[in-house]
Amino acid sequence: MSRTTRIVIVGGGFAGFHAARSLTRALPPHSGTEIVLVNPTDYFLYLPLLPEVATAILDPRRLTVPLPAALPGVRLALGDVRSVSLEEHRISYTDPEGRNRSLGYDRLVLAAGSVNKLMPIPGVAEHAHGFRGVAEALYLRDHIIRQLELAASTDDADERDARCTFVVVGAGYTGTEVAAQGPLFTAAIADRHRELQDQKVRWLLLDLAPKVLPELDPRLSRAADRVLRQRGVEVRMGTSVQEATTEGVRLTDGEFVPTRSLIWCVGVRPDPLIEETGLPTEKGRLVVEPTLVVPGHPDVFACGDAAAVPDLTRPGAVTAMTAQHATRQGTLAGRNVAASLGYGSIRRYKHHDLGFVVDLGGTQAAANPLHIPLSGWPAKVVTRGYHLMAMPGNRIRTAIDWILDVAVGRQSVQLGLVRSAAVPLDTASPELSRQPGGDSG
Repeated sequence: MSRTTRIVIVGGGFAGFHAARSLTRALPPHSGTEIVLVNPTDYFLYLPLLPEVATAILDPRRLTVPLPAALPGVRLALGDVRSVSLEEHRISYTDPEGRNRSLGYDRLVLAAGSVNKLMPIPGVAEHAHGFRGVAEALYLRDHIIRQLELAASTDDADERDARCTFVVVGAGYTGTEVAAQGPLFTAAIADRHRELQDQKVRWLLLDLAPKVLPELDPRLSRAADRVLRQRGVEVRMGTSVQEATTEGVRLTDGEFVPTRSLIWCVGVRPDPLIEETGLPTEKGRLVVEPTLVVPGHPDVFACGDAAAVPDLTRPGAVTAMTAQHATRQGTLAGRNVAASLGYGSIRRYKHHDLGFVVDLGGTQAAANPLHIPLSGWPAKVVTRGYHLMAMPGNRIRTAIDWILDVAVGRQSVQLGLVRSAAVPLDTASPELSRQPGGDSG
């Protein structure tokens, strides 16, 4: 009897999910190959719509696509990968019940993704919260509702002002979407509290960059900036946080802003697992060839945020850490793994950016499909259409939630399922909430 060839994929995000899916399509039914996907959760998370979970537009289940249902024929191993032994062709991981397990492999795809980017700023790790998982989005939704409810119940004007002030750090895609959609959410909540009728609710967006969405076309950056300011967001470019405390944040320009809400959207860094492999990295990302093969290890592939993939459309550069690249790199990684087993031919990764979409809430968005700049309603239609096409599941349920948001408004109840200590900023697994004692729940 011939031995089964095992392919292990680390990570079930955009890159890992699409690597597994393309592998199932590239390998013949009776190839004698086992595909194992190791992931901390049993779902694929559609990250770009997390701001709509945090602002109570979408049910969090809309963004979570069950891996066993979406990837038939792929074995799911629940757990956090802790180490990779290239010599032994084996990975070690910890399952949800804390047991140590290991898997041997014939081919390995490292698609571990990314985690919150940290800065050496006093107090940030203790008082800020990131935005990389469902638990963090649910916490933020509850936290925003809770602050307004507490503000409505106090007679202390200073405390009320602090609880009605929300500081977002990072004017990239996520931070801009949160800051743009946040005022619509808080306005809906405040309208239900007579005590907050004349209360000012402040939203601040901070970034050291010179403009909002600095990586985008200037016209679209200006369009997003205009929407933010029209909604009353205080856009502070060239400014960031110098220190965070329980009472508020001190900005780099010296101003102290009393607040109980510091939302950290500065960016991401590769999963710490990548450094632990001991393989060469570039800015924390695993060095790979254009074929996504790790140099010197023909049985190891890497893709997505974890890999520094050469950008053949911009010689000398590496691809950006975006869902668009991760999706296409994952698809190619799956095909190239199959090719390494004799099914197909090895190809190099080359992808021209097709544009971007940024949902600014309400009827507003910014997009440049095929580099055609759009804003307002046309951009909104393109943005939501793009998300529905890109999601591997739950499309009808997501569209229904969007319709309900327009027709009946948002539910503004805090569930209290995720507390502050369960979603620390400094974590290698933002997709999991942390329970007392360090166990994952």
